[in-house]
Amino acid sequence: MKVFAERLKADGLATKAVIAACMHKLIRQIYGVLKSCTAFDATFSWNRLDFQDGI
Repeated sequence: MKVFAERLKADGLATKAVIAACMHKLIRQIYGVLKSCTAFDATFSWNRLDFQDGI
């Protein structure tokens, strides 16, 4: 999350916008865990991050 926030800040987003984007991302992760009824796995998408360059 820290890398995500730093990237948004470097792109010129305001501090409040960066905080809101981080909150949105966390809420989506929490919803996904609750919806799938599985334990959170922090390494789940590490192998797919190279396809999301720039997102």
